[in-house]
Amino acid sequence: MLVTLAVITGAIGWSGNVLALPLAFAFPALWAFSRSRLIAAAVSAAYFLAASRGLPQGVANFYASDIWPGLLLWVAASFSFVVVHATLWTRRSVKGRAVRCLAAALLMGLPPLGIVGWAHPITAAGAVFAGWGWWGLLAAAAGLLAMTTRWWPAAAVTLTGFWLWSAATWTPPSLPEGWKGVDLELGQSLGRDTSLNRHRDLIATVRGAVGEGAQVVVLPESTLGFWTPTVERFWRDQLRGNAVTVIAGAAVVEPGGYDNVMIAVSADGGSVLYRERMPVPVSMWQPWRSWLRESGGARAHFFANPVVDFEGKMIAPLICYEQLIVWPIAQSMLDAPDVIVAAGNGWWTAGTSIVAIQKASTEAWARLFDVPLVFAFNI
Repeated sequence: MLVTLAVITGAIGWSGNVLALPLAFAFPALWAFSRSRLIAAAVSAAYFLAASRGLPQGVANFYASDIWPGLLLWVAASFSFVVVHATLWTRRSVKGRAVRCLAAALLMGLPPLGIVGWAHPITAAGAVFAGWGWWGLLAAAAGLLAMTTRWWPAAAVTLTGFWLWSAATWTPPSLPEGWKGVDLELGQSLGRDTSLNRHRDLIATVRGAVGEGAQVVVLPESTLGFWTPTVERFWRDQLRGNAVTVIAGAAVVEPGGYDNVMIAVSADGGSVLYRERMPVPVSMWQPWRSWLRESGGARAHFFANPVVDFEGKMIAPLICYEQLIVWPIAQSMLDAPDVIVAAGNGWWTAGTSIVAIQKASTEAWARLFDVPLVFAFNI
């Protein structure tokens, strides 16, 4: 029964609908009231695997392979979550369960284990306590801990009440005035097709957004391909006469690897605005290369540049994978940003709900802190 409920909680809570996220609050109760460590491990695996069910298909799409490598990576990714929750499970007192639940939440929210800390229940805070900021995060944490105690029915009723009120009054995060996020449907060619014709097409898209009143146009991850002086000069020349700044994804080659970045470019020039803190493990971030004295892979900047100054505004950039885990957005919120800019390149997620989950997670955080949000995705 508990395992079945964990599957339902993970599958529906992480379906890509932001208002379904609060179902994740049920997980601590299912885990805490398991009758043995083995059942606690099974409940944890059922929840995590159901929540991340799009990974096998996504891996198969990315590597153009069959489903088996994706299934192996899916199971491997769940290892940390299952081991942490199985190890910390206890039959002890109410206080003991709550303390261990808090420990598990912290371990799965922060590096190194937080690197694969998907489906973290605290993400639902914004869908229950929209606009409450850090107080809402504390209230959500208290609710999660209460779900592991004998008072869980009262906690569930209270959380459900706030959830229903939030759903009844829900409004999506606002879009900053003069900003426009542009979604593209260029598939895996984005960032790989570096021809002048592709760049001209992208600039035509920017000009179309300018015609609609945009002063800042956000384009998806990888849009510009490799950022070089030649690409900068071309964009700078093409934007001359347009009072617009473009924020777009690109890659900057560095000794030993590359940085996945966001670039800010206008008629006055371009520069790196943000370097990704946590690239996608395995497909992008490959730390074992340095251990083997090999080059390649994206560099992880972990706690660097949580917010950046852009034309007098403090913005919190999030690239793709960073939208699925806790610490990048939580760290950015410590600096009270004016705007969240969320970009992604999700062509490889075809047939899954991964992009919808990324957007729901980011929207929940934006609503929790009442921060304007700009999305730009390629599919």
